[in-house]
Amino acid sequence: MGVFRQIGEYLWLVKKDPDAPKGKWIGYMHFINRLSILLFLVAIIIMVVRMLR
Repeated sequence: MGVFRQIGEYLWLVKKDPDAPKGKWIGYMHFINRLSILLFLVAIIIMVVRMLR
């Protein structure tokens, strides 16, 4: 599985792979990854806004 496909699944842009393993801990890991990606994007947006001022 490609990196961009995995990021797309985290951000609900791509349908999840039905053959992927499912479990409680994998769900926790995906939530933490999703949260970190969203926080990173927010930080990038804030930096761009500050640079353009």
